[in-house]
Order: sequence, then structure tokens, then C-alpha cells
Amino acid sequence: MEPLFEEYLANRGTIVKPYYWLSFSLDCSNCPYHIRTGEEARVSYTEFYQIFGFPYGPTHPQTKHLMFYELKTSSGSLVQKGHASSCTANNTHPESMLFEMSGYFDAAVYNNEGIRHIVLYSSSSPCNEADHCCVSKMYNFLTTYPDVTLSVYFSQLYHTDTDFPASAWNREALRSLASLWPKVTLSPISGGIWHFLLDNFVSGVFGSTVFQPILTGRALADRHNAYEINAITGVKPYFTDVLSQTKEDQNVTAQAAAESYAFNSVFPGQPLQGTSAQPQPSQTPDLRVPVVFVLVPFRDLPPIHAGQNPYKPRNVVRHLNMPQMPLQETQGLRRPATATPVGTVEITEQSVSNKADGKKKKSKGKK
Repeated sequence: MEPLFEEYLANRGTIVKPYYWLSFSLDCSNCPYHIRTGEEARVSYTEFYQIFGFPYGPTHPQTKHLMFYELKTSSGSLVQKGHASSCTANNTHPESMLFEMSGYFDAAVYNNEGIRHIVLYSSSSPCNEADHCCVSKMYNFLTTYPDVTLSVYFSQLYHTDTDFPASAWNREALRSLASLWPKVTLSPISGGIWHFLLDNFVSGVFGSTVFQPILTGRALADRHNAYEINAITGVKPYFTDVLSQTKEDQNVTAQAAAESYAFNSVFPGQPLQGTSAQPQPSQTPDLRVPVVFVLVPFRDLPPIHAGQNPYKPRNVVRHLNMPQMPLQETQGLRRPATATPVGTVEITEQSVSNKADGKKKKSKGKK
């Protein structure tokens, strides 16, 4: 079965059409590239504030959804980071794009057996409404890959109040997903996770701004989310970190919370430490891991303009893999087809090497 998506190499990561037939649309500002990986996944602070409701808390119901993600190995090493945005033109949620059969995560995990943990940081909790079926697709994905664990962090609950006609479906779907604990954990974004997101997924935020104190409105919203998800699922959130900070130690406490989160959020089932514990930098994954790609032949980056792209590739750029994890060849016709890797390239802020370099790497790889 052919993959649904197309992936193109960009300067600081990749950009992905979640559905190869998507084109530029006046009804959706993100079309057709709703998935972005590596440093391409960073968003502006304004967009982060508007969709995630940080630092002041949610101000109005959201029509747009944004989800950051990390793919990790069993040891907690980062394989790939990225984001997925909702499509307003086709009314598609990020979870639906990433978790569906023959979709992006399906191909990523199938082609890289080292991926054992997926972490989601979403503006909204996953739903299971008829137009999206996000939770059903996530559940089926986890059934297909029983060795993969999932941690879901959300900024606000989506359509779980009784005012919404589909609230009963969404609440039941969240209970079903939470029943997979400890394979799956559901928690509100709070405390140190906010600082982690600012540092790793938001552009133009530096220094002490990253560790700004959590304001009262946001902290109260996070506490409410923790109470509600516990009431819905009957399972206490795996990670809840609402800080009570003073002016003298707020930045120090915030930084310690972020470091504590980076250590404690690797996998469900590990002992959780409070924010008052001493940080353990020696065990914290290096958040500056260089972006490493395993490439197949690719076309040049498609022009960013309206209209059809005359250079539609037949092959796709494969997912990020660490050098010590060789790409496995596809066996059988049931799964997404793969192409032969031609080399490993470390991507920095510089432009991607040209096709001639790619051919040289390919010839070296065959010797």
C-alpha cells in the first residue's frame, strides 16, 4: 500500500503533505504542508499564544488545532521532533493525519524499529467525533505497534462539556484511551512542560523569557484540566506541575521544573520526581541533538505558490533516524513501500547539499 503523504527536504527539516493530493488553498493558510519536522516545526510566539493559550490561559474556543510531537527510542534519545496543524479547508485534526493507516507515524515506526515512545503536546485533547475519529485511529495504531508507548499532553479539553452534542463520545473515547495505562498516559500541559515547549518548539524566545513564571490564569486552567481528565477517565494525570513561585526564585524554580520534566517524561511507569527535587542533568536527554536524515532520492523543494506542482515526486523523504539505527528494508506488500537509503546527512542551519553530493553518497553506500 502506498503512503498517503509526500515529504520534501527543507533547510532545517522537512515539510510534509499529509495527503499527496492536497494543494494550496485559500481556505487554509497551512495547506498543503501541515506536518513539519526538525527546526521547521518551530512556530511564532504569537501563534503559540493564540492556539495554546500561554501564558494567560485560554480566552476563547479554538477553531485551529496544533500539536507538537517527539519520537523517541527506548532509552529516551530523540529520533525526530515535529508539529502537525489542523486543516480548516478539509476539517481534519492533527491526530487524524498522523495516526491513520499508511500515514506519517505508521511509516515512521514501520521503517525505524528504534522508535518506542511517542510524546504529543497538543492544544486540545483528542476527540472521537464522526468527522475525525482521532482516538479510534490512535487506538488502532497502538494495537498495530504494541511495543510503542504514548504520552499525551494537552492545553485544553476538546468538546467534553455536556453542552456539546458529541461530548459523550469524546469522554468515552478518552476513557478508552486512558484504560491502556501505563502504555498510554493523559496529562494537562503544566509547569515545566510550558518552558520545554517554549525552548524547543517556539521561535524567537531566548534566555530568561523561556523560564517566565506561570501566570495565575494559566495555572488555574491547568489545575482544572487535571481535575477534569481525572473525573472523565478515573485515572490521575501522570504529570501535573503547577508551580507556586515567588519573585526571588521563580526563574530558578521554573528552570528546575523544566529539567525535571525532561527527565521524568521519557516513559510512563518511571518514578516521578517533584519540582523541588535536585535536577539530574547527567540523565537529561540532550535537547540539542543534531537533526539527522536518512534520505532517498528527492526532488527540489516545491515552489511556495498557488497551483499544481509540476514536480510531484514518486518517492518520499524518509524519516529521521539516528546513525546507529540502520533503515530496515520493507518486506511484504501490506505496508508502505520504502526506497533504498543513499546516505546519512547531518543538517545544520546551512542549505541541503545538491543532488550531485547525494549521488556521491549513494555510490559510496553501495561499495
